[in-house]
Amino acid sequence: MIIDLAMVHKRRGNPNWGKPLPTPAAVATEFEGVALRLGLTKETYSSSSQLRIWCQRNGNRCYVPEWLLKEWGIIPDVGWS
Repeated sequence: MIIDLAMVHKRRGNPNWGKPLPTPAAVATEFEGVALRLGLTKETYSSSSQLRIWCQRNGNRCYVPEWLLKEWGIIPDVGWS
């Protein structure tokens, strides 16, 4: 079977043109990883002394829930003068 090369068209361009980008997978924050490693739930965050020490050390560079900082009385340094 002989196929004429002029009849076979090569598809050109991006086949995904106009399609929405796939949403990236959600990634846990460092805080959530520490809480998971300590075996804590949201109800037990405030009673954990190890989590409080971690938040005091890393609160300025990692995400920590604001309600938890307020409960412990920790004021983060936002770096504004």
